[in-house]
Amino acid sequence: MSAHFPRIDAATLHATLLGDTEIALLDVREEGVFASAHILTASNAPLSRFERLVPALVPRAATAIVLVDDDETLAARAAEILSKHGYEDVSILHGGVPAWKSAGFELFAGVYVPSKAFAEFVEVEYATPHIDAHELQARRAAGEDIVLLDSRPYDEYNWITIPGAIDCPGAELVLRAREVIPSDETLVVVNCGGRTRSIIGAQILIDASLPNRVVSLKDGTQGWHLAGLDVARGQDQIAPKPSPKTHDWARKAAEALATRLNVPTIGAATLARFETERDDTTLYRFDVRGTDEYRHGHRPGFLSAPGGQLVQATDTYIAVRAARIVLADSDGVRARTTAAWLARLGFPNVYVLDENAPAGRVETGAAPEIVLGLDGASAETVTAAELSALLAQGDIIVVDLATSRQYRAGHIPGAWFAVRGRLATDASKLPVAPLYVVTSPDEVIARLAVAELAQATGAVVKLLAGGTDAWSTAGLPLETTPENLASRTDDVLLKSFERREDREAAMREYLQWELDLVEQVRRDGTLQFRL
Repeated sequence: MSAHFPRIDAATLHATLLGDTEIALLDVREEGVFASAHILTASNAPLSRFERLVPALVPRAATAIVLVDDDETLAARAAEILSKHGYEDVSILHGGVPAWKSAGFELFAGVYVPSKAFAEFVEVEYATPHIDAHELQARRAAGEDIVLLDSRPYDEYNWITIPGAIDCPGAELVLRAREVIPSDETLVVVNCGGRTRSIIGAQILIDASLPNRVVSLKDGTQGWHLAGLDVARGQDQIAPKPSPKTHDWARKAAEALATRLNVPTIGAATLARFETERDDTTLYRFDVRGTDEYRHGHRPGFLSAPGGQLVQATDTYIAVRAARIVLADSDGVRARTTAAWLARLGFPNVYVLDENAPAGRVETGAAPEIVLGLDGASAETVTAAELSALLAQGDIIVVDLATSRQYRAGHIPGAWFAVRGRLATDASKLPVAPLYVVTSPDEVIARLAVAELAQATGAVVKLLAGGTDAWSTAGLPLETTPENLASRTDDVLLKSFERREDREAAMREYLQWELDLVEQVRRDGTLQFRL
């Protein structure tokens, strides 16, 4: 089936990655498998969600794409999908990840590795100062003038943070931090879950010439927990929008930083030219404001990518490093500070769209999503109410294709968890039934899988209209136990705080892993930061 897709050997791929041509390296294994060992510059696009991820990761169909897995099996399936939808230059790494290792090249554990390694390089190169948990606690207990800023998105901050922390996501720090800092003498401490956003957040305030002493919290919330100190859940302190005075300072600081790092600002005419050339040169357009601001109004064609997350998990947004990247916001502060980081991350073509450039029209809500093959994925549907009645009658099995993290957070009573990419084999583990109803959070992945599950089971398969979200919205119950698992739960990599066992050991291992990335990235050589 896949013989017509060319194979590329590990040595040739490695040499290509050292060049400056456009290439997207996509690892199509599930996230947990990817996190066990992968190529540094690969973006994870699991086959289970492949059609949904690829259009944003690789927006230009003529881009050279190399697919990676363990044994070419999943890659071959992914290649067929790409070919069917107009991607013209698709090849497969011969022998997969084992062949890369056999050739003597580096393999990396974890996720978001380029960004996490970058933060470690930043701390080394700039000597970003830090404070450990015990010292911070002692100084707070002594009544010192200290502000603690959590640089993660609100949902992560609200889930678990340090008592008294104020949420101020990474791209918002230069814009909003001064609103919660009482004086120039206040010590400013930036924290996150671990190290990356603590370091990046502290350093961007230093780069912006904030007059205060700024430090990162060594090892973040995990370090705080390992020090035997209590964490907090449900915190809701958010740094407010800036006053005119703070806003003026932030604009000037961001402009000075962009100038110092040679980040160009473009106008509407240059953006229009880039857009006309996007069949020849890949173009990413990101709005780096928070998601709420984005939904209230954004430029057409710009995807939501809050700046702190774009720096924290760059490989989940950008698969083509040689592409053009245009960042936009409403005032230039967040776009310029984010662009400053992307330029130092080694992306050669990063631009800021002048905030005063005419937008033409403004879109609201989420950006239209492109999902390969979704329009042609027909399915017979049942409503949430109809499914509830069917479950009461029995002789029906609900198959949930959410991530295992989402499934464990809450699923339809009795539903079986399965990984879409493994349905051909794992469907045999499902109880035999005359009817299966397939669901996923918003039905998209489930709709793509209806025909696949029908082929694997030989039974009638229907789709829950609106997915599990519709079930919940209808006021129907969700359960967290028992867990019915048809597939392994290695589709996600659990964070240390999510672990059910050996949580502290996992934290220590994770923090040491981050520190060790510096030397491993240097050995690899395929990624060059520009500090």
